[in-house]
Amino acid sequence: MLSYKFRLYPKKIQEERLLENLELCRQTYNYFLAHWSGKNKIPSRMELQAQLPKLKVEKTELNKVYSKVLQMVLYQLYSNLKALSQLKKNGKKAGRLRFKGKGWYKTFVYNQSGFKLIKTGKRFDILRLSKIGDIPIRVHRAVEGKIKQVIIKKHNSGKWFACVCVEKEMNVTRREPKRAVGIDVGIKHFLTDSDGRQIENPRFYERTLERIRVLHRNLSRKRKGSRNREKARIKLAKAYEKLVNQRGDFLHKLSRFYVNNYDVISVENLNITGMVRNHNLAQKILDASWSKFLQMLSYKAENAGGTFLKVNPRGTSREYKHGKLDRDYNASLNILERGLAGLGRPFEPVEIKPLPVVIRASVIVEAGSPFR
Repeated sequence: MLSYKFRLYPKKIQEERLLENLELCRQTYNYFLAHWSGKNKIPSRMELQAQLPKLKVEKTELNKVYSKVLQMVLYQLYSNLKALSQLKKNGKKAGRLRFKGKGWYKTFVYNQSGFKLIKTGKRFDILRLSKIGDIPIRVHRAVEGKIKQVIIKKHNSGKWFACVCVEKEMNVTRREPKRAVGIDVGIKHFLTDSDGRQIENPRFYERTLERIRVLHRNLSRKRKGSRNREKARIKLAKAYEKLVNQRGDFLHKLSRFYVNNYDVISVENLNITGMVRNHNLAQKILDASWSKFLQMLSYKAENAGGTFLKVNPRGTSREYKHGKLDRDYNASLNILERGLAGLGRPFEPVEIKPLPVVIRASVIVEAGSPFR
């Protein structure tokens, strides 16, 4: 299953319908949560759906929402109840599910039917949604495969997006492991690889922290419910959105470089969840987004027919088998050696050279860079 994310540009009346759908989905979720929360027996998905026709008779406004959308709301509730029950069975401390307050319900789902993507040959195509209408959509890349589901999402900045989920047969040809690389992620440098590259840590959150603080302060000074507070809230949301987009762009382009240029990628099997419990390092680790980067490397390598390996991280920085080298460079060589050993392949000594000047994060997206 693949997913494409496209920006929606609804007109005023369409946005009103989208917001109305979100609100009715939120009310439906809360209604059934109030009915089933705290009960020992979790209802089946079919039991929940069987109650929808009766609720529609009582609340006729629900007829403004496509039937499959309401069914997916109940599926979400069912999944949440089941997951909570499983946590309790595993001995975890877990309370009850929370009701969704206004503004906290962000998505609704068209599953299998109720939607159609229409090509226009112009800048904007059309996404036809049942009970809402034809919404302009910016399809910036070709959608390959059969569309099975469309998720409509409203960001805090007020922007609307459609996540188009498609089913596509993947005929992946395994690549012969000719070129291999070991990657050591870090805080001082985002990563160091076994070919001698060190990538600057872009520190996106740290660089925008002061602006975010100012925007938070401005928001706190506005009267609740006022238009000025809403404007301040949107400014803050856009700042966070830009931060997420910058980080995602950097990680996508960097991971794509390694997948395109190496058949075998070896990394440490880090317990990142445990590492962020160290409060002195938590913010820096989360800002670097190691987990997201490694996840990108994993699925992109799999789709490209490459090999992605995780090795035991114990002692990779302390074992100096290749001479007295930079700590991170030494670790990357050990990671590569362990990865190749896992494949049953010998580690061929590389020519050890002094590390080059650290590659700036901005170079990754500049024209003519080796990462383009």
